[in-house]
Amino acid sequence: MGRPIRTRRQATLASLAAELGVSRTTVSNAYNRPDQLSPELRRRVLETARRLGYPGPDPVARSLRTRRAGAVGLLLTENLSYAFRDPAAVGVLEGLALACEDAGVGLHLVPASPGREDVAAVHRAGVDGFVVYSVPDDDPHLAAVLERPVPTVIIDQPSIEGIDRVGPDDAAAVGKIAEHLVSLGHRQVGVICMRLARERNDDFVSATRQSGAHFHVQRTRLEALAAAFSAAGVDWAGVPVVERFDHTVDDGASAARQLLDAYPQITAVICTSDILALGTMAEAERRGLRVPQDLTVTGFDGIAEAERIGLTTVHQPVLEKGKTAGRLLLSSGERSAPKTITLPTELRIGRTSAPPRTVEEPWFGG
Repeated sequence: MGRPIRTRRQATLASLAAELGVSRTTVSNAYNRPDQLSPELRRRVLETARRLGYPGPDPVARSLRTRRAGAVGLLLTENLSYAFRDPAAVGVLEGLALACEDAGVGLHLVPASPGREDVAAVHRAGVDGFVVYSVPDDDPHLAAVLERPVPTVIIDQPSIEGIDRVGPDDAAAVGKIAEHLVSLGHRQVGVICMRLARERNDDFVSATRQSGAHFHVQRTRLEALAAAFSAAGVDWAGVPVVERFDHTVDDGASAARQLLDAYPQITAVICTSDILALGTMAEAERRGLRVPQDLTVTGFDGIAEAERIGLTTVHQPVLEKGKTAGRLLLSSGERSAPKTITLPTELRIGRTSAPPRTVEEPWFGG
């Protein structure tokens, strides 16, 4: 039998203080309040700590004493990789990270995959507050966040009375797209939207599902489109709307395929995100459709790829959205009333919108 391995006992704050002949407060100050010590004394404390293998004050114990975690929680009800893959989400995450950097606090991602009911990750998160990014109003993780006695800021959705919120005026923004298409002469339009509820539906959307959508941003955008086209004499009940649960270019392409197969007479496809619009463009190319001569395509977000190809879209400041939410959360202790910040948007008319084709013009789609 071999000898047991002997390990050196880890130094503690008390043993380090005894070694140096100083108080435990002095050792603690070397890490947490360096301005309280002379540079020479702090250097001596840190060098002795390295020699003895003292790792520094226990952050868990410190948070228990101060009741501060030093971190902001971001609730994202998507798979964790979504925050680093989706361009709009990346912009929001970067903005929030910048706000945290400015305040000297950390950022704790609390992912909750769609369909997962377990809210333990929310309960376990050691954070001083939450930023909730675009979740449905019936999400159990949102309910768990609101049960925590910490400040909360919501980005985009849902809109909850008494809770800080940051986001654009979605109705006004989408209204600009509708006005643009109506002015061009489009009356036969179709819509591809992001998910409307927590249950999957990769299909056409009924009027009941539209009006009862738990993702209020999507509901608001559809309502604004309905109002604008109805005012132009279009019966919204006859406008096909296709929903996609996942938010990828491939899903945008499959939705466009489904839409155009069933309604080949459509002259414009309105997408509630640039990602879905990029997929629609890919499907149009596959069919031999010219954009915008045969088919107008619009998006929403203003991501870099949309700008590169000249997509007609609504640009929203996603980086500023994350930064504003972070600053709002970190300053919440200075306010007595909740605050809503509405960010500006801009309709950017690109190369993907034009008047509809006429009956005399040949259409080679298939």
